[in-house]
Amino acid sequence: MSLRPHRIETGMTTFDAANRNARSAAGATAADRHLLDAYSAAVVDVVERVSPAVVHVQVRGNRGGRQAQGTGSGVIVSPDGLVLTNNHVIEGAAEISLGVADGRNFKARVLGRDPDSDLAVLRGETTETLPVAALANSKAVRPGQIAIAIGNPLGFESTVTAGIVSAVGRSLRAQNGRLIGDVIQTDAALNPGNSGGPLVSSAGEVIGINTAMIAGAQGICFSVAANTALHVLTQVLRHGRVRRARIGVAAEQIPLPRRLADRAGVLQTSAVRIRELQTGSPADVGGLQVGDIILALDGEAVTGVDDVSRLLDHAAIGRAVSLAILRGDACIKHVVMPEERDVS
Repeated sequence: MSLRPHRIETGMTTFDAANRNARSAAGATAADRHLLDAYSAAVVDVVERVSPAVVHVQVRGNRGGRQAQGTGSGVIVSPDGLVLTNNHVIEGAAEISLGVADGRNFKARVLGRDPDSDLAVLRGETTETLPVAALANSKAVRPGQIAIAIGNPLGFESTVTAGIVSAVGRSLRAQNGRLIGDVIQTDAALNPGNSGGPLVSSAGEVIGINTAMIAGAQGICFSVAANTALHVLTQVLRHGRVRRARIGVAAEQIPLPRRLADRAGVLQTSAVRIRELQTGSPADVGGLQVGDIILALDGEAVTGVDDVSRLLDHAAIGRAVSLAILRGDACIKHVVMPEERDVS
Protein backbone atom coordinates (compact mmCIF):
# COMPACT_ATOMS: atom_id res chain seq x y z
CA MET A 1 0.00 0.00 0.00
CA SER A 2 1.43 3.39 -0.94
CA LEU A 3 1.29 6.30 1.50
CA ARG A 4 0.46 9.75 0.15
CA PRO A 5 1.04 13.02 2.01
CA HIS A 6 -2.11 14.24 3.72
CA ARG A 7 -3.39 17.41 2.11
CA ILE A 8 -5.53 20.15 3.58
CA GLU A 9 -8.42 21.53 1.57
CA THR A 10 -6.31 24.08 -0.25
CA GLY A 11 -4.17 21.31 -1.70
CA MET A 12 -1.18 22.39 0.41
CA THR A 13 0.61 19.69 2.40
CA THR A 14 0.77 19.91 6.16
CA PHE A 15 4.49 20.46 5.80
CA ASP A 16 3.89 23.35 3.39
CA ALA A 17 1.33 24.88 5.75
CA ALA A 18 3.76 24.66 8.64
CA ASN A 19 6.41 26.37 6.56
CA ARG A 20 4.02 29.14 5.66
CA ASN A 21 3.09 29.69 9.31
CA ALA A 22 6.75 29.71 10.28
CA ARG A 23 7.54 32.32 7.62
CA SER A 24 4.59 34.44 8.78
CA ALA A 25 5.75 34.26 12.39
CA ALA A 26 9.29 35.13 11.34
CA GLY A 27 7.98 38.14 9.42
CA ALA A 28 5.99 39.34 12.44
CA THR A 29 8.99 38.86 14.69
CA ALA A 30 11.16 40.87 12.31
CA ALA A 31 8.56 43.66 12.21
CA ASP A 32 8.31 43.68 16.00
CA ARG A 33 12.09 43.70 16.27
CA HIS A 34 12.25 46.67 13.91
CA LEU A 35 9.75 48.60 16.03
CA LEU A 36 11.60 47.76 19.24
CA ASP A 37 14.91 48.72 17.68
CA ALA A 38 13.44 52.07 16.56
CA TYR A 39 12.07 52.71 20.07
CA SER A 40 15.42 51.80 21.65
CA ALA A 41 17.29 54.01 19.19
CA ALA A 42 15.01 56.94 20.02
CA VAL A 43 15.54 56.52 23.77
CA VAL A 44 19.29 56.05 23.42
CA ASP A 45 19.56 59.16 21.24
CA VAL A 46 17.63 61.27 23.77
CA VAL A 47 19.70 60.01 26.71
CA GLU A 48 22.97 60.72 24.91
CA ARG A 49 21.86 64.28 24.09
CA VAL A 50 20.20 65.27 27.36
CA SER A 51 22.00 63.37 30.14
CA PRO A 52 25.10 65.67 30.05
CA ALA A 53 22.77 68.49 31.19
CA VAL A 54 21.35 66.50 34.14
CA VAL A 55 23.01 67.21 37.49
CA HIS A 56 23.14 65.61 40.89
CA VAL A 57 21.97 68.10 43.54
CA GLN A 58 23.41 67.60 47.01
CA VAL A 59 22.13 69.69 49.90
CA ARG A 60 23.33 70.37 53.43
CA GLY A 61 21.12 72.39 55.73
CA ASN A 62 18.69 72.59 58.59
CA ARG A 63 15.43 70.69 58.35
CA GLY A 64 13.06 70.27 61.23
CA GLY A 65 15.49 71.96 63.62
CA ARG A 66 18.37 69.58 62.95
CA GLN A 67 21.24 69.25 60.52
CA ALA A 68 20.35 67.18 57.51
CA GLN A 69 21.56 66.18 54.08
CA GLY A 70 19.40 65.82 50.99
CA THR A 71 19.83 64.79 47.43
CA GLY A 72 17.99 65.12 44.15
CA SER A 73 18.43 65.93 40.49
CA GLY A 74 18.28 69.02 38.32
CA VAL A 75 18.63 70.08 34.71
CA ILE A 76 20.86 72.81 33.26
CA VAL A 77 18.86 75.17 31.04
CA SER A 78 21.50 77.77 30.15
CA PRO A 79 25.23 77.38 29.45
CA ASP A 80 26.17 79.86 32.20
CA GLY A 81 24.78 77.53 34.87
CA LEU A 82 21.05 78.12 35.39
CA VAL A 83 19.54 74.96 36.84
CA LEU A 84 15.90 73.98 37.39
CA THR A 85 15.06 71.59 40.23
CA ASN A 86 12.33 71.00 42.83
CA ASN A 87 11.78 73.38 45.70
CA HIS A 88 11.46 70.46 48.12
CA VAL A 89 14.94 69.26 47.10
CA ILE A 90 16.67 72.48 48.20
CA GLU A 91 14.31 73.66 50.94
CA GLY A 92 16.23 74.65 54.08
CA ALA A 93 19.57 74.39 52.28
CA ALA A 94 22.59 76.15 53.73
CA GLU A 95 24.96 74.68 51.14
CA ILE A 96 24.26 73.26 47.69
CA SER A 97 26.66 71.45 45.38
CA LEU A 98 26.09 70.20 41.84
CA GLY A 99 27.67 67.21 40.17
CA VAL A 100 27.75 67.04 36.37
CA ALA A 101 27.74 63.76 34.44
CA ASP A 102 31.37 64.26 33.30
CA GLY A 103 32.59 64.30 36.92
CA ARG A 104 32.82 68.05 37.51
CA ASN A 105 31.51 69.43 40.82
CA PHE A 106 30.82 73.00 41.89
CA LYS A 107 28.79 75.00 44.38
CA ALA A 108 25.43 76.53 43.61
CA ARG A 109 23.20 79.20 45.12
CA VAL A 110 19.45 79.69 45.07
CA LEU A 111 18.31 82.47 42.76
CA GLY A 112 14.67 81.97 43.62
CA ARG A 113 12.18 79.33 44.60
CA ASP A 114 8.45 78.86 44.24
CA PRO A 115 6.79 76.53 46.76
CA ASP A 116 3.47 76.94 44.93
CA SER A 117 4.82 75.05 41.91
CA ASP A 118 7.53 73.07 43.79
CA LEU A 119 10.19 74.59 41.54
CA ALA A 120 13.48 76.33 42.28
CA VAL A 121 16.11 78.07 40.16
CA LEU A 122 19.80 77.63 41.02
CA ARG A 123 22.92 79.33 39.70
CA GLY A 124 25.96 77.08 39.38
CA GLU A 125 29.02 78.96 40.60
CA THR A 126 31.33 78.14 37.72
CA THR A 127 32.85 80.06 34.83
CA GLU A 128 32.80 77.02 32.56
CA THR A 129 30.34 76.62 29.71
CA LEU A 130 27.92 73.85 30.55
CA PRO A 131 25.78 71.51 28.41
CA VAL A 132 22.11 72.46 28.32
CA ALA A 133 18.71 70.93 27.67
CA ALA A 134 16.02 72.85 25.77
CA LEU A 135 12.58 73.48 27.25
CA ALA A 136 9.68 72.38 25.05
CA ASN A 137 6.28 73.99 24.61
CA SER A 138 4.43 71.64 26.96
CA LYS A 139 1.06 72.70 25.52
CA ALA A 140 1.93 70.47 22.55
CA VAL A 141 2.36 67.37 24.73
CA ARG A 142 -0.23 64.66 24.07
CA PRO A 143 -1.18 61.49 25.95
CA GLY A 144 0.49 58.44 24.43
CA GLN A 145 3.75 60.08 23.36
CA ILE A 146 7.07 58.74 24.61
CA ALA A 147 8.26 60.18 27.94
CA ILE A 148 11.79 59.63 29.25
CA ALA A 149 12.72 60.49 32.83
CA ILE A 150 16.42 61.16 33.41
CA GLY A 151 17.89 61.67 36.84
CA ASN A 152 21.14 61.65 38.74
CA PRO A 153 20.07 60.11 42.07
CA LEU A 154 22.68 59.57 44.76
CA GLY A 155 25.35 60.31 42.18
CA PHE A 156 24.37 57.41 39.92
CA GLU A 157 24.61 59.39 36.72
CA SER A 158 22.06 59.22 33.93
CA THR A 159 19.53 56.94 35.57
CA VAL A 160 16.87 56.49 32.90
CA THR A 161 13.29 55.23 32.84
CA ALA A 162 10.97 55.40 29.87
CA GLY A 163 7.25 55.13 29.27
CA ILE A 164 4.46 57.25 27.87
CA VAL A 165 2.56 60.37 28.82
CA SER A 166 -0.55 59.05 30.58
CA ALA A 167 -2.40 62.37 30.90
CA VAL A 168 -1.88 66.13 30.70
CA GLY A 169 -3.47 69.02 32.55
CA ARG A 170 -3.55 67.20 35.88
CA SER A 171 -3.49 69.02 39.24
CA LEU A 172 -1.24 68.13 42.17
CA ARG A 173 -0.92 69.47 45.70
CA ALA A 174 2.39 71.12 46.53
CA GLN A 175 3.89 70.62 49.99
CA ASN A 176 2.46 73.98 51.08
CA GLY A 177 -1.04 72.79 50.22
CA ARG A 178 -1.54 74.92 47.11
CA LEU A 179 -2.59 73.31 43.87
CA ILE A 180 -0.06 72.97 41.04
CA GLY A 181 -1.90 73.14 37.74
CA ASP A 182 -0.94 71.83 34.29
CA VAL A 183 0.86 68.74 35.62
CA ILE A 184 1.93 65.89 33.30
CA GLN A 185 1.20 62.33 34.43
CA THR A 186 3.46 59.57 33.15
CA ASP A 187 4.15 55.90 33.77
CA ALA A 188 7.92 56.42 33.51
CA ALA A 189 9.11 55.31 36.96
CA LEU A 190 10.35 58.11 39.20
CA ASN A 191 13.08 56.68 41.40
CA PRO A 192 14.05 58.22 44.77
CA GLY A 193 16.54 60.99 44.06
CA ASN A 194 15.16 61.64 40.57
CA SER A 195 13.05 64.57 41.83
CA GLY A 196 14.01 67.73 39.97
CA GLY A 197 15.28 65.90 36.92
CA PRO A 198 13.80 66.36 33.44
CA LEU A 199 10.99 64.50 31.73
CA VAL A 200 12.02 64.48 28.09
CA SER A 201 10.23 63.93 24.77
CA SER A 202 11.52 61.74 21.94
CA ALA A 203 12.68 65.00 20.31
CA GLY A 204 15.12 65.51 23.20
CA GLU A 205 13.25 68.49 24.70
CA VAL A 206 12.29 68.89 28.35
CA ILE A 207 8.51 68.65 28.67
CA GLY A 208 8.44 68.67 32.48
CA ILE A 209 10.36 68.69 35.76
CA ASN A 210 9.79 65.46 37.68
CA THR A 211 8.29 66.24 41.05
CA ALA A 212 6.33 63.41 42.70
CA MET A 213 5.19 59.84 42.73
CA ILE A 214 2.25 58.27 44.56
CA ALA A 215 3.51 55.81 47.16
CA GLY A 216 1.92 52.38 46.72
CA ALA A 217 0.68 53.14 43.21
CA GLN A 218 2.19 51.43 40.21
CA GLY A 219 3.50 53.68 37.45
CA ILE A 220 1.84 56.94 38.49
CA CYS A 221 4.34 59.79 38.45
CA PHE A 222 4.03 63.52 37.90
CA SER A 223 6.03 66.34 36.34
CA VAL A 224 5.48 70.08 36.46
CA ALA A 225 4.94 71.18 32.85
CA ALA A 226 7.80 72.93 31.05
CA ASN A 227 5.67 76.03 30.39
CA THR A 228 5.17 76.45 34.14
CA ALA A 229 8.91 75.96 34.66
CA LEU A 230 9.67 78.61 32.04
CA HIS A 231 7.26 81.04 33.74
CA VAL A 232 8.95 80.44 37.10
CA LEU A 233 12.41 80.83 35.54
CA THR A 234 11.42 84.09 33.83
CA GLN A 235 9.84 85.53 36.97
CA VAL A 236 12.83 84.60 39.13
CA LEU A 237 15.31 86.17 36.69
CA ARG A 238 13.19 89.31 36.44
CA HIS A 239 12.05 89.75 40.05
CA GLY A 240 13.97 87.25 42.16
CA ARG A 241 10.67 85.53 42.99
CA VAL A 242 7.38 84.50 41.41
CA ARG A 243 4.90 87.35 41.80
CA ARG A 244 1.27 86.54 42.60
CA ALA A 245 -1.71 88.68 43.52
CA ARG A 246 -4.00 88.70 46.57
CA ILE A 247 -7.32 90.33 47.48
CA GLY A 248 -7.25 89.65 51.24
CA VAL A 249 -9.94 87.06 51.89
CA ALA A 250 -10.17 83.65 53.54
CA ALA A 251 -12.69 81.55 51.67
CA GLU A 252 -14.23 78.10 51.48
CA GLN A 253 -15.76 76.03 48.72
CA ILE A 254 -19.51 75.44 49.01
CA PRO A 255 -22.10 73.59 46.93
CA LEU A 256 -24.19 75.98 44.84
CA PRO A 257 -27.92 75.13 45.04
CA ARG A 258 -29.60 74.80 41.66
CA ARG A 259 -32.05 77.62 42.37
CA LEU A 260 -29.19 80.04 43.10
CA ALA A 261 -27.26 78.90 40.03
CA ASP A 262 -30.37 79.44 37.90
CA ARG A 263 -30.89 82.89 39.42
CA ALA A 264 -27.28 83.82 38.64
CA GLY A 265 -27.46 82.28 35.16
CA VAL A 266 -24.52 79.91 35.70
CA LEU A 267 -24.09 76.16 35.22
CA GLN A 268 -21.53 75.48 37.97
CA THR A 269 -22.46 73.33 40.96
CA SER A 270 -20.03 74.88 43.44
CA ALA A 271 -18.62 78.31 44.28
CA VAL A 272 -16.54 80.07 46.95
CA ARG A 273 -17.92 81.84 50.02
CA ILE A 274 -15.92 84.56 51.80
CA ARG A 275 -15.37 83.46 55.40
CA GLU A 276 -13.02 86.23 56.55
CA LEU A 277 -12.16 89.66 55.19
CA GLN A 278 -8.93 91.46 56.01
CA THR A 279 -9.49 95.07 57.01
CA GLY A 280 -8.06 97.50 54.47
CA SER A 281 -7.44 94.73 51.93
CA PRO A 282 -8.36 95.12 48.23
CA ALA A 283 -11.50 93.05 48.84
CA ASP A 284 -12.51 95.27 51.78
CA VAL A 285 -11.84 98.47 49.83
CA GLY A 286 -13.73 97.02 46.86
CA GLY A 287 -16.89 96.51 48.91
CA LEU A 288 -16.90 92.74 49.36
CA GLN A 289 -18.49 91.32 52.52
CA VAL A 290 -18.22 88.20 54.65
CA GLY A 291 -20.79 85.73 53.32
CA ASP A 292 -20.53 86.90 49.72
CA ILE A 293 -20.35 84.01 47.24
CA ILE A 294 -17.78 84.45 44.47
CA LEU A 295 -19.09 82.97 41.21
CA ALA A 296 -16.54 84.26 38.70
CA LEU A 297 -13.38 86.33 38.39
CA ASP A 298 -12.89 88.30 35.19
CA GLY A 299 -15.53 86.14 33.51
CA GLU A 300 -13.97 82.79 34.48
CA ALA A 301 -16.02 80.51 36.72
CA VAL A 302 -14.81 80.09 40.31
CA THR A 303 -15.78 76.64 41.57
CA GLY A 304 -13.20 76.30 44.35
CA VAL A 305 -10.58 78.19 46.34
CA ASP A 306 -7.87 76.94 43.99
CA ASP A 307 -9.53 78.78 41.11
CA VAL A 308 -9.10 82.06 43.00
CA SER A 309 -5.39 81.31 43.56
CA ARG A 310 -4.90 80.32 39.93
CA LEU A 311 -6.62 83.39 38.49
CA LEU A 312 -4.83 85.83 40.80
CA ASP A 313 -1.47 85.53 39.06
CA HIS A 314 1.17 88.23 38.54
CA ALA A 315 -0.85 89.79 35.69
CA ALA A 316 -3.63 90.71 38.14
CA ILE A 317 -1.36 92.80 40.41
CA GLY A 318 -2.52 96.42 40.37
CA ARG A 319 -5.13 95.75 37.66
CA ALA A 320 -8.88 96.20 38.06
CA VAL A 321 -10.44 92.75 38.38
CA SER A 322 -14.18 92.11 38.11
CA LEU A 323 -15.85 89.64 40.46
CA ALA A 324 -19.36 88.22 39.99
CA ILE A 325 -20.85 87.97 43.49
CA LEU A 326 -23.99 86.35 44.84
CA ARG A 327 -25.18 88.27 47.90
CA GLY A 328 -28.41 86.90 49.27
CA ASP A 329 -30.60 86.47 46.21
CA ALA A 330 -28.94 89.27 44.27
CA CYS A 331 -26.22 88.74 41.67
CA ILE A 332 -23.93 91.78 41.62
CA LYS A 333 -20.51 92.77 40.30
CA HIS A 334 -17.63 94.27 42.23
CA VAL A 335 -14.31 95.59 41.00
CA VAL A 336 -11.20 95.10 43.16
CA MET A 337 -7.56 96.06 42.66
CA PRO A 338 -5.39 93.08 43.75
CA GLU A 339 -2.02 93.74 45.37
CA GLU A 340 1.12 91.64 45.36
CA ARG A 341 1.12 88.75 47.78
CA ASP A 342 3.84 88.81 50.42
CA VAL A 343 5.72 85.50 50.29
CA SER A 344 8.25 86.29 53.00
